[in-house]
Amino acid sequence: MSTTPTSQVKGSEHHHRGRRLRNFILPDGRQVHIAPTPEEVEALRRRLEAINEDQPFDLVVNGSPEHLDALKRAHSHHEQRRQSLRDRHGKAYEEFENVRTELDALGSELNALTSQSVLLNANFSKYGYSAHLRTYDDDESPQSLSRQSSMTLGDGENKDWEGERRNGRMIKIYSKPVVRQYFHKGLIWRASECTEVASFELFLDLLYVGILAINGDHAAEDPTGYELLRFAITFIMSWKIWSDVALIISWFKTDDIIQRVSVLFTMACLLGLTTNMLDAFDSTYSQLVAFYLAARLFMGAYCFVVSFLVPMVRGMMILQAIIVLIPSSLWIGSIYVDMPNRLALIWIAILMDFTLMMTGIIFVQQSKRISKSLGKFLERAFEFYPATNIEHRTERVNAFVTLVFGYSVVAVIYQSAASFGLNAFFGKAVLGLIQAFCFNWIYFELDASVWTSAHIPFIMSFVLGGAALSKLVVATDCEDVNIDDLTEAYQAKADDEVAIGLRWFYCAGLGIALASMSVISMTHIHKESSNERIRISKRFRIANRLAMCLIMILLPLAHHLNSLHLVSIVTGLIVWVLLLELWGVSCPDDSFFSETKCRYTAKCKISKKELEEAAKSGNPIDVQELGRTANMEYDVI
Repeated sequence: MSTTPTSQVKGSEHHHRGRRLRNFILPDGRQVHIAPTPEEVEALRRRLEAINEDQPFDLVVNGSPEHLDALKRAHSHHEQRRQSLRDRHGKAYEEFENVRTELDALGSELNALTSQSVLLNANFSKYGYSAHLRTYDDDESPQSLSRQSSMTLGDGENKDWEGERRNGRMIKIYSKPVVRQYFHKGLIWRASECTEVASFELFLDLLYVGILAINGDHAAEDPTGYELLRFAITFIMSWKIWSDVALIISWFKTDDIIQRVSVLFTMACLLGLTTNMLDAFDSTYSQLVAFYLAARLFMGAYCFVVSFLVPMVRGMMILQAIIVLIPSSLWIGSIYVDMPNRLALIWIAILMDFTLMMTGIIFVQQSKRISKSLGKFLERAFEFYPATNIEHRTERVNAFVTLVFGYSVVAVIYQSAASFGLNAFFGKAVLGLIQAFCFNWIYFELDASVWTSAHIPFIMSFVLGGAALSKLVVATDCEDVNIDDLTEAYQAKADDEVAIGLRWFYCAGLGIALASMSVISMTHIHKESSNERIRISKRFRIANRLAMCLIMILLPLAHHLNSLHLVSIVTGLIVWVLLLELWGVSCPDDSFFSETKCRYTAKCKISKKELEEAAKSGNPIDVQELGRTANMEYDVI
C-alpha cells in the first residue's frame, strides 16, 4: 500500500478540522471530493475539472456506498500508520499524543474566545461580519461559554440536542432566568440558538387587535382634535405595556409557568386599561392610570427581583426599576389635576417613560467626567448589562405590524344588500385593500428594520388612517352609490358627506405612516452589493417617499374631492412608491423575469491569484487575519 505525502495529509487535516469533510486523500494519493446531493454532482465535477486540470480525482455523493468505502480505506490506512508510529517510537509517541490532545483542547477554547466565537450560521445572515459580536451556545450559563448543549452538523449547522431532549416534558413552575445576550467591555455576547416568538406572545398580540379596533373606530366616529389627543395618549400607554413585555422576554430566558402567569397578569392590566380608554378624559381617567401603573410597576418589581437572581446584570435591573418609579409619580399626580393642566403632566410622564433608559445609559457612560470614583463604581456595576435580542425583537414587531395591517384589511369589509355589488362601495374597499397590501410589501420586503421610536408614530398613524378608511368606504358622497345597497348596520355608519376631520385622519394618517416607514428604512443598513450598483440610490428613493407623503398630507385641503377621489389618489401614490422601490433597488443587470444567482462578495487585501493557489492546495485562508490587516466588508447579493 502506498503512502500519502505528508504535506498533503497535513493540509487536508488542517482544512477540515472542526467540520464535515468535503474532500480527502486516499492511500494511493488520489483525491476524493464529496458532493452534498446528487443534483450537485455535475456542477461540482465541472468546477473541479477546471481547477485540477492534470490531477485525477474521484467524485462521490455524500452517504453513498462509494463514499463509505473510500472513508473506510482512508481510515484503515491512517490507523495502520498510527500503530506503526506507536510501535517505532513508544514513549515518545505517547508523549506527543498527550501534548497534541492538550493543544487541541486549549486551541479550541482559544478559538471560542477569539476568531471562532463568531458563528457565521448564528450571526452572519442577520448582521454580517462584526468584530464586536461573540456567540455562546450553553443554555444554562452564558459565562461558561460551554459547547456541551449543542453539536455541529454539516458546515456549521448547530442542532440543539438538549432542547429536543426536553420536548414533551412537563414545564417547570419556576426556572432561574438566563440572560439571552449581554454587553461586556465593548463586545456583545449572544446565544447562537434561534429565539422564536412564543405562542403566549402572539396571544398578547391578539388582545391588542381588540384595542386597535376599539380605539381606532371610536376616533373615526368623532374625528376631532380632542378625540385625536385621547387616541394618541391611550395608544402610547397601551404600546408601552406591550413594549415592556417584549423587552423582558427578549432579555431573559425562563420558559416556566411563572413567566406565563406574569404575562397573563400584564394582559389583564392591558384589558383593564382598554375598558377605560374611551371616556378617559371624562370619568374613567383614574381607572385608566391605575391599570397602566399596575402593569408598569409589576415590570419594575420583576426587574428588581431579577437583580438578585442574576447578579451579573444587577446594575441594569435596578436602574430599570428606578426608571419605572420616577414617571409613575407624575402619573399618580396627574389624577389630582384637572384638564387641561393634566395634559402637561401626562406628556412629561410619557416622555420620561420612553427616554429615561437612554438617559441613564448615557449618564453611566459619561460618569467618569463627573467623578473618577463614581465612574469606577458605575463601571463595575454595569460591567455586564443585557442587550436586546435582535431577531426576537424583529419577529415580535413584525408580528405586531402584521396584525395592524390585518386590522386595516378588516376595516374595509362591509356587507352589501345589492343584487349586483360591483359599485363605488366595492371599488373603494378594493382600493383600501391595495393600500394595505402595498404597505405590507414595502415594510416587510424593502424596509424590515426595528426602531421602536419610529414604530410608534407609524403604527398609530396607520391605525388612524385605517379607521378613517372604514368610514370612507361606506360614504355615499360619490357617484354609483346607493345607501340601500348596504345592510342596515352599515347604513347607520354611512355618511353623505365626508367630514374635514375624517379627511385629515385618513390622508395625514397614511402620509405620516409612510414617512415613519422612511425613517425606519433610513435607520436600517441594507446589505448591498459592493461590485454592482443599483438603479436608484436609497436617498433618492426616500426623497420620493417623502414627496408622496407631503402630497397625501395636503390632500384634505382639496375640499372638492369626494371619498372615491381621496381613496383613489392615495392608492395611486402608494402604488407608485412601491413600484419605484422595486425597480430602484434592483441592479441594472437584473431581470424581473429570470432568476439571479445569489453570491457573497468580500473586500479584502488578497489577490485573485492567491485565492486560486489556496483553492488548489486545499490550504484555508484565515479570514480573521485578513480582517486585522484590512477593512473587511461582507455583502449579500
